[in-house]
Amino acid sequence: MSYMMGIDVGTTGTRAVIVRPDGHVVGAATGEHQPMRMARPGWAEQDPEDWWQATLVAIRSALEQTGVKGSEIAAVGFSGQMHGVVLLDKSRAVLRPSLIWCDQRSQAQCDWITNKVGAAQLIQYTSNPALTGFSAPKILWVRDNEPKVYERVAHFLLPKDFVRYRLTGEFATDVSDASGTLLFDVTHRRWSPEMLSALGIDAQILPKAFESPEITGEITQEVAVLTGLSAGTPVVGGAGDQAASAVGNGIVLPGLTSATLGTSGVIFTYTDAPKLDPRGRIHTFCHAVPGKWHVMGVTQGAGLSLRWFRDNFGYTEAWYGKQADVDPYELIIREAERIRPGSDGLLWLPYLMGERTPHLDSQARGMWFGLTAAHTRSHLVRSILEGVAFSLRDSLEIFKELGIPVEQIRASGGGSRSFLWRQIQADIYGKELVTLRTSEGSALGAALLAGVGAKIYASVEESAQEAIQVKESMSPKPENVATYERYYQVYRDLYPAVQDLSHTLAKLGAGEA
Repeated sequence: MSYMMGIDVGTTGTRAVIVRPDGHVVGAATGEHQPMRMARPGWAEQDPEDWWQATLVAIRSALEQTGVKGSEIAAVGFSGQMHGVVLLDKSRAVLRPSLIWCDQRSQAQCDWITNKVGAAQLIQYTSNPALTGFSAPKILWVRDNEPKVYERVAHFLLPKDFVRYRLTGEFATDVSDASGTLLFDVTHRRWSPEMLSALGIDAQILPKAFESPEITGEITQEVAVLTGLSAGTPVVGGAGDQAASAVGNGIVLPGLTSATLGTSGVIFTYTDAPKLDPRGRIHTFCHAVPGKWHVMGVTQGAGLSLRWFRDNFGYTEAWYGKQADVDPYELIIREAERIRPGSDGLLWLPYLMGERTPHLDSQARGMWFGLTAAHTRSHLVRSILEGVAFSLRDSLEIFKELGIPVEQIRASGGGSRSFLWRQIQADIYGKELVTLRTSEGSALGAALLAGVGAKIYASVEESAQEAIQVKESMSPKPENVATYERYYQVYRDLYPAVQDLSHTLAKLGAGEA
């Protein structure tokens, strides 16, 4: 039997999965990353070599765990955290740590890009506004602040594409991941000569952009020795983590939408043609389905909010979970079960790393609002779960404005494992929420794209039909929907009311005022 391997280069680790053509995951393993480095508020960096070492661990462990031989892997596909900037010199050595997706330091560069190109023209050239999360402002930050580093730059790669380079020796990316650079013409699925000219970036440093199922290279002999894969195994373009997750969730037809709760949170839906929001509140990117597009809204601090709470206030759960082999998140979320919807008037803004949708504000800051002496730690936990879902609903409201249909929402990511968090989402969205038989998301999608490249499937759509099955459906509870509707109206008015104060605090925190 032929198998497919999907590799997902995430924020906290790199995961490798081995998948049968029927979609059954026969084995999976993760290589952990070192925590992101945050030398200053809003900064976030990782070492690309760390991703590579984690990839080796994940591949070797997955093969050993399953007993699958390298020769039985028909093809390898990629998924990865988007927007990160990896810079190499002529000798192909990494020049500096990668500025990753949640790094917010490049607001000045975003302002310069918007003034240089024009806000409306940016949407026409790239389908998106200039945001600190995107790659181009990060590249310009290096040019402006580390000119000696920048003058040595010979290659720019996205995170998963650095790992691809180490596996195959090839410089390549795919159209979905390239869409998040602000250097890509999303409508025509090519690098934008207008943007490169306006920003003064040399096209020679860019990798070639492929459609996601296209073959971009092969496993080298050296890597075969290191991993157990066979030399010559084809490697396909793969996709940015959200497009890959969408493939893994079957979001390859109109009307289907995914809600992914990982470190960040994403609402993602398929479109047959580019759908542009003139205000740039949502992202319009190329889909991993050749010739198709998608729109998505992003909240920066989704699962990150709960992780922040665990790391700072969940010492007991972390200790007990380790002793009893229980997930500490499960213990923390259990507290929220006894609290009523609405957390008795307590709201959480999950803006721990600035915010994208709908505010496009790198200086947004998180907060609890409505706190009283009657509130308990359990209220804090439930308000976090609700605040993240409210933030994701902001994206659904924009989809509605643009006439994009949303019929069913498929839950994925670590947050989808919680029954309570899924029910909260269904109630706040007011939509049917389903989970799938396989919850691997991005890594599964990467494997299915590999299957298309290896001709196991005729198309990405066929891969979803063959490999993806609904496991559970959850309907919104009408009484909760009514409650959350009232709270959501307060939630959506809250940040605009404190935005100026948030900006003042951000400057004070950075020592600017």
